[in-house]
Amino acid sequence: MKKIAIVGVPMWLGQNHFGTSLGPDAIRAAGLVENLHKISDDIVDVGNIAIDIKKDQLESNSANIKNLATVRNGIEQLAQTVSQMVSEGRFPLVLGGDHSIAIGTLAGIAQHYHTLGVIWYDAHADSNTAEVSPSGNIHGMSLSASLGIGHPDLVQTGGYQNKIRPENVVLIGVRDMDPAEKKIVYDMPIKIFTSEDVKERGISKVIDEAISYLAPKCDGIHLSFDLDVGDPTEICGVGTPVEGGIHFYENLEAMRKLSHYNVITSAEFVEVNPVLDEDGKTVEATLDFIQALLSDEFTN
Repeated sequence: MKKIAIVGVPMWLGQNHFGTSLGPDAIRAAGLVENLHKISDDIVDVGNIAIDIKKDQLESNSANIKNLATVRNGIEQLAQTVSQMVSEGRFPLVLGGDHSIAIGTLAGIAQHYHTLGVIWYDAHADSNTAEVSPSGNIHGMSLSASLGIGHPDLVQTGGYQNKIRPENVVLIGVRDMDPAEKKIVYDMPIKIFTSEDVKERGISKVIDEAISYLAPKCDGIHLSFDLDVGDPTEICGVGTPVEGGIHFYENLEAMRKLSHYNVITSAEFVEVNPVLDEDGKTVEATLDFIQALLSDEFTN
């Protein structure tokens, strides 16, 4: 039985829509810890990272990056917290918050692995830089920053850069990329499964291929699960929904498949926005996905 550590990151300033800051506590209130206690007796919830929002830190669009100081402060705290969890032999479960927090998650985790693999399960590639971003939103820069590309304040999170290598990254479910971002992604040796690939091959085969690609060369695999990967007719509580997403039961099957392989060493679930949700469906779906990912892994 592995030990699970939970941390919430109530961040919303990496994007435009207030509400993702409410995600961590909404997921807890829906029964996260109680559900996980059915899986493991050793669970620690360290609470939420303190997001210190100062008026003079809120930048309308400085260097085409919005709210850089506040986001950076949050992800630096997260990097330290997650690193401590890994040092204690715990499985870090990070609750977002918008996807900018992945910069901090990966900064905390990657220093403990020689070749960390990443499954970026998302409708978006999140590989913009300040120079090409249409919005200046940091949640659209989180993967590129973790690859060592972008603003120094993001790239150097945790005191080092190049947390991951492009050849150790798999994108699943992507279907909305800006033109310049698309060039960045396709110029790197990243393995990409679009939402169309998922429809054509089936999610089970896609997960099989992703693990066959990563597991032989990586000593850990992090799952970064953005809820906007889902079909917005089923999962509406996200700020940047994109039609044509992966259906709920396919996402559930993907998590069960990853659990079966027992190779995921950390995970984050991000972009849950209770303000935009309908009858708590997105929060409940997130609980289902988390439990499916962790259940078999901790009971085998």
